[in-house]
Amino acid sequence: MIRIGICDDENSAREALRFQIERLTEDGTEEIVYEFSSGKGAVRWLKNHPGEIDLLFLDVEMPRMSGIIAAEEIRKFDKNLLIVFVTGYEDFVFEGYRVQALDYLIKPAKDEKLLDVIKRARKKTDSARNEQIIVQNTEGIYRLFCSDILYCYSQKRKVFLVLKGKEISCYGKLDEMADRLGKKFVRIHQRYLVNSDYVEYVGSSYIKVGEKELPISRSMKMEAATKLARLMLEEVKK
Repeated sequence: MIRIGICDDENSAREALRFQIERLTEDGTEEIVYEFSSGKGAVRWLKNHPGEIDLLFLDVEMPRMSGIIAAEEIRKFDKNLLIVFVTGYEDFVFEGYRVQALDYLIKPAKDEKLLDVIKRARKKTDSARNEQIIVQNTEGIYRLFCSDILYCYSQKRKVFLVLKGKEISCYGKLDEMADRLGKKFVRIHQRYLVNSDYVEYVGSSYIKVGEKELPISRSMKMEAATKLARLMLEEVKK
């Protein structure tokens, strides 16, 4: 199942697209999660709810913040959300390349075209699910791409996942989180787990992840440094 968002300033347009999607996917494999009446509202909600929507149908011609501008803002914090532009003008088609849009639909969308877009989105999402993690806390349920997590740290009974500009916490143990995140994440300290893709420097007493310096413990230093070196070299060879 993929979770879908619809953003259009016209209520009638949102309803029409919703009904069309529901009619074409009567098997229940899709779910309309949220509807947005403005680009600004969509950007704000998506920034605070990473991973909760797989596919966003985004109207291009909206006042105050157009769909193109909204997509550019979304890409600043989410590179993985599938975006499909909905427009009444073919002139906007090429704008989609700048924000890695999945496709575009000309209003009113034809059934065959819409169904094809949904099928492709479903295939891409199913493929990416192996690279995602589900995290639950009192605020809700988050679906995160492992590649978006810079590092994790534990504090008391909680694990904090640090992303660019955001932290998400959940109850659990760092050992369990390490098992869930996979081999690219390396334990450098009793309290810290880092994503090797973001490691910029490995020193004698700390590791630099972006602008953050994280301590590396003496007991884990040799094993952690070896693992990080191997993973970093593998990345360079790709």
